[in-house]
Amino acid sequence: MSTASLLRFCALPPLQTLSRSHGLPSSTIHTPLRLHSLPSIKHRSSRTVISMSYRATVPASDRLLAALSYSLPFLNSLHYGRFLFARFPAVGAALEPLLPLIGAYRSLPYASFVAFFALYLGVVRNPVFGRYVRFNAMQAVVLDVLLALPALLQRIFGVPARGLGFRLLEVSYNVIFMIAAGCFLYGLVSCVLGKTPYLPLMIGRHDFSF
Repeated sequence: MSTASLLRFCALPPLQTLSRSHGLPSSTIHTPLRLHSLPSIKHRSSRTVISMSYRATVPASDRLLAALSYSLPFLNSLHYGRFLFARFPAVGAALEPLLPLIGAYRSLPYASFVAFFALYLGVVRNPVFGRYVRFNAMQAVVLDVLLALPALLQRIFGVPARGLGFRLLEVSYNVIFMIAAGCFLYGLVSCVLGKTPYLPLMIGRHDFSF
């Protein structure tokens, strides 16, 4: 309950009681008593409480788990960078240290499907983990769902082979990958530093509750 709900005002006695106790008729009784204005009490918003709780020291284990959560949408976004890797080989070369991990992830059947539900059911909905870990895991899950939407639309409407449609496909792939890579780096660095990343396009990010 808020602080204002704790304030109680005592009810004043009726006018008849005052007149009887002082021997005066009720018509002569005036009511000079007035409630003095109380100083306004500012309430802490939910956003302030959340940010204050997140600014507390985050354990190293929670930082690591929160940072690893963002690897799921990043691995699932790599196929959107195929045109960017072909046009700029230096970008693909920067990911060479991750090739063993990417190869192992791609070699497992239904790896993306299993990793998605493992992250959501095993971390987001698991009260064993702290709120910092679960919040970042939920953002990673939402980002992964958003990354799956363009692939779903592509399966429905098909892939243009040439012309303007193919050019638009290439541009959209590049934009999607750069956004996903930016979210991954932002979430990774923020979690390593113990800060709370707020990714764009996350609905109700300040009112997130379990």
